[in-house]
Amino acid sequence: MPKPKVLLDPHPRQIEWLFAPEDWQRLTNLAEILWAKDEPIPVETFAAIAPELTAVVTCGWRFGRLDALPNLRAILEVGGSHPSPQLLDYTTCFQRGIWVLSCAPAFGPVVAEMALGLAIAAGRGIVEGDRLMRRSEERYSRAGNQNAFTLYGKRVGFIGFGGLARCLKPLLTPFGCEILAYDPWLPDAYLQRQGVTSTDLDSLLATCRVIFVLAVPSAENRGLIDRRRLELIQPDAVFLLISRAHLVDFDALIELVNQDRFRAAIDVYPDEPVPADHPVRSSRNTILSSHRAGHVPEDFRAIGRMVVDDLEAILHGLPPTQMQSAQPEIVGRIR
Repeated sequence: MPKPKVLLDPHPRQIEWLFAPEDWQRLTNLAEILWAKDEPIPVETFAAIAPELTAVVTCGWRFGRLDALPNLRAILEVGGSHPSPQLLDYTTCFQRGIWVLSCAPAFGPVVAEMALGLAIAAGRGIVEGDRLMRRSEERYSRAGNQNAFTLYGKRVGFIGFGGLARCLKPLLTPFGCEILAYDPWLPDAYLQRQGVTSTDLDSLLATCRVIFVLAVPSAENRGLIDRRRLELIQPDAVFLLISRAHLVDFDALIELVNQDRFRAAIDVYPDEPVPADHPVRSSRNTILSSHRAGHVPEDFRAIGRMVVDDLEAILHGLPPTQMQSAQPEIVGRIR
């Protein structure tokens, strides 16, 4: 019996990044792998093989209408989010039972680790201490800790309680933090069962010492944390922008940290790469990271394992268990 045919077109991800030798062997044992190159498949080459494809492993969606793929059973996305609804016809996917899977869960643990590291660095002034030492302006012992604080026992706010927040929460357990969460997509009772206190956004911003922005970007939350809300943040608080800049009035954020209103740690920006003359590069009271939280080499191999695990399940008529499946109620709201 011939193997099912799978298109492997992960550009700009590279195949070597994704698959350890043992997972590559598993993949090739499961299916006939087509294309499998580190550049996008040409349109004419794709057209020739499209009718035979059972699954597509890709970064985004660049293959047009699903009519050309009558035997498609799964789309496995390795970029970190589901393909844009402007490019992929989700209605047809759901009608035909095509699994649309995202590798987003692979990023949760490593992004959470980075978020915790940034929070500690900001609270303890680790980065600023390094800068002062290099300029021979350091202050020793107690004098160097006048504005420092620890995470122990602090009130922490999560804006969004999806997969990323659920990975971060157990990392905070040793610190005994009180965790407040704002997530309008989740019932209060559910959040309570997760061991966090549901609250409104304004209260969270006004009362938490450490604030993590963890929500996925949606049609409803662009600019949700505007200047008025940013001005609610306590002067001794730390604001950590981890998920997407989409949620924040970024210009207002930079103005307020420059006014010593609060501290911030930022890993994501409205435009990337950040322009060389952008004010964020010279901002005060900030720790800046170049969208590095999730892009750890060993984590890409976790994506490859997830792809093979779920592809194997689907080819055996079973539901996938590792990647995140697109949901009809949500996919149209995600940006």
